[in-house]
Amino acid sequence: MTNLPEKFCWYIPGQDGYTSKSPTEQYRQITEWAGRARGINPNTFDALITWMSGAGEWDSRELAANKEIFMDRIIGRFLRQNDILRNELNTLKPTGIVNEAVFDALDRFDQALSGHVQEDILQKSVTRVFQDFSCIREPDIRRYFTGGITGAAGTDSVEIFGYINALETFDASVQWTLFMPDVTKRQQNGFHIKSFAYLQFPPLRFVGVEKDFSEDANALDDLLQVLDSMTEYRCGFDYDLIFLHHHGRGVDVEQCHGLWGRFLKADAPVPEGFTCIDLVPWHEDSPGSPYVSQFAFAQFAGDMDAMHRQEGFDCDAMYDVTRNLILGQNVLIPYPDKYWTAEVFLEGFRKSSTAYLFSVER
Repeated sequence: MTNLPEKFCWYIPGQDGYTSKSPTEQYRQITEWAGRARGINPNTFDALITWMSGAGEWDSRELAANKEIFMDRIIGRFLRQNDILRNELNTLKPTGIVNEAVFDALDRFDQALSGHVQEDILQKSVTRVFQDFSCIREPDIRRYFTGGITGAAGTDSVEIFGYINALETFDASVQWTLFMPDVTKRQQNGFHIKSFAYLQFPPLRFVGVEKDFSEDANALDDLLQVLDSMTEYRCGFDYDLIFLHHHGRGVDVEQCHGLWGRFLKADAPVPEGFTCIDLVPWHEDSPGSPYVSQFAFAQFAGDMDAMHRQEGFDCDAMYDVTRNLILGQNVLIPYPDKYWTAEVFLEGFRKSSTAYLFSVER
């Protein structure tokens, strides 16, 4: 796969009379590149994972050639690209048109490209490969480089978020900060963001039931009666919620689970027939619950049908706009291991939802 690096959508400056364009046009050209890259680079990172997954079969000659491909034509080229992009954005920065969150995104990407990752479980493998590339032929090292599902037959499988997955996320973060602000403006068609904030709570417990109550008024009354009776365990964020999660696994691996209920204090009892999900303000190593009790809180106003529209959106308009605002601000979404969202009913389950929560790491 010697041509693999050319499949990425690299940023190449100075084309099509770039330097003669106005700052606004120059920035638009950069954001257009970012949009194209989001359509191309994910598949190329997948191809990179597939390519490196076969490293156990590489002979010494292939190992030497593939080291040059990975370390210089991929890692090195990304570093050179980021340097060019940073310089151009710094030139445009005084105009006020640059979303300055991009600079933090570039810093994080450069750090990862230099072999420094925050996840302790990955750092040992990344350090060894950067020091001695032949280590990539070792199955355990390669597993943390390429990620994927692992586990013996008949046991619970574990989804590993590998180093290449991390690089793809940081590459995406740079591009999201460039084109997402304009996307979220266009997506708010018929409705608008009323307020947006990042909140962090002490340990919480979500108490609810995994069932769709929308067509069962009597069962919904019973649910609310139980929740209303737990006044001594209120946590200060006391809205009715549909809590949505995937047990800390990828959305393509685990179906979505939706629980109707409320956040309560961490020591709240769990009534018979209810389920609890615990949340803490720190990020534990194990996937799934406890999830993080840090989240974005977006409130919307406008046409109800517009904010719940699903056509043209990954989920619905409120979900997409909330997520895209986060991505445009270079705030991390802890996907997949601590990822959760919630539909918020500010006036209770009897009225339509007009707000959304999205788990974040800050």
